[in-house]
Amino acid sequence: MLAVILSGGSGTRLWPLSREAYPKQFLPVVSEESLLAETVKRGLSLDNSVQVMAITNEDHRFVVAAHLQELAVNRSAGIVLEPVGRNTAPAIALAALQAAQQSPETLLLVMPSDHVLKDIDSFRQAVEVGRAAAEQGKLVTFGIVPTAPHTGYGYIRKGTEHAGYCDVAAFVEKPDEATAQAYLKDGTYLWNSGMFLFRADVYLNTLGTHRPDILAACQRAFDGRQADLDFVRVDKSAFAQCPDDSIDYAVMEKTQDAVVVPLDAGWSDVGSWSALWEIQPQDEQGNVCRGDVILEDVSGSYIHSEGRLIAALGISDHVIVETDDVVLVADRHRVQDVKKLVAQVKASGREEHRLHTKVHRPWGTYEGIAMGERFQVKRIMVKPGASLSLQKHHHRAEHWVVVKGTALVNRGAEELLLTEDQSTYIPLGQTHRLTNPGVIPLELIEVQTGSYLGEDDIVRFEDTYNRV
Repeated sequence: MLAVILSGGSGTRLWPLSREAYPKQFLPVVSEESLLAETVKRGLSLDNSVQVMAITNEDHRFVVAAHLQELAVNRSAGIVLEPVGRNTAPAIALAALQAAQQSPETLLLVMPSDHVLKDIDSFRQAVEVGRAAAEQGKLVTFGIVPTAPHTGYGYIRKGTEHAGYCDVAAFVEKPDEATAQAYLKDGTYLWNSGMFLFRADVYLNTLGTHRPDILAACQRAFDGRQADLDFVRVDKSAFAQCPDDSIDYAVMEKTQDAVVVPLDAGWSDVGSWSALWEIQPQDEQGNVCRGDVILEDVSGSYIHSEGRLIAALGISDHVIVETDDVVLVADRHRVQDVKKLVAQVKASGREEHRLHTKVHRPWGTYEGIAMGERFQVKRIMVKPGASLSLQKHHHRAEHWVVVKGTALVNRGAEELLLTEDQSTYIPLGQTHRLTNPGVIPLELIEVQTGSYLGEDDIVRFEDTYNRV
């Protein structure tokens, strides 16, 4: 079995914690681990033979790679990159084509990277039921046993029952409140989880029957693939011509071989701040608090501090989320409209929808500390053994002060080894490179000065990570 993790999303519903460059699947919003890490571990826990493959995009590739390198060790089956977003049917087709290189009968367990499942034993049991059906050529989906008349999910109506699973009688769009109440009372409806299990060849053949245009475009893109470090890069121009469609519309709603396994495992798609409030332990007043929070006469609220103290008084049913650069205050019943605020931020030309103050790079992170006219201060962390590209800048000079660890600095023809409290200066236009030769993270303070301080003022000559 191959656990295929879909990690190409850049959702905004958990903004300002989730940003385009570092969305919710990379964040520890429920436990001390990221949602992606929990998903990887969930797949690996099924049995010792399961391998993990991720499908992601260009922007997130190095964060996904770091997760797999840390968690999957020798059980990673690689990372397939989508050059452009084309929805789940093409993404899963790429995974199936890659898996079929080893064996066409490989079972693909498809899981979004940003869901929560509390009861892992129930999940394993459901996968075993699904495995038996998938090995017989069925296309399995997992339907969540509903706990409320939720209007934010699609539903699946159960048909004829078999050994632990049912035929799919119908896929149903998101209902209104009255219809959702009727579904819950009926007892034959399940929430559509977006998780699937099937053989690679069965999925490809079914896709070819119902959407041959999608399969043909994916095959052309896959035939033009190239290996790049841990990544499989498919042909961009061919994949860009692929139609955009979900697996539900392209395959599951059209095939006669769709079956559903009921799953009751404490599932949530963490689709909003209110969903996060619902699935976490609440105090006696119904509050969920994370970080540095003081409350007085507060009830039914979700309050999350990333750093500063949040003091709340006399409010009910609110969401308050603090990050370094944004504070969100919202009615808990209106949090689905957070996307409207994100749209305003985007339209105004600001960057808070896209980046955090801490930005992740394949070699480590940098974090903005202060900025003014013609200067910028950053905190830089370089992982042990990692190296920035050999580069230069046309518009800025840089001053580096080592705070922790050891820095190997290439500056023109010079090579310097700096330790704590030592510093160096990189003149404007000077080629340079920063490397951490040590076994602990390298931390330094960078002061940039110049007429233009944008991140696009980088001319790369060599790069370990094959970035342009």
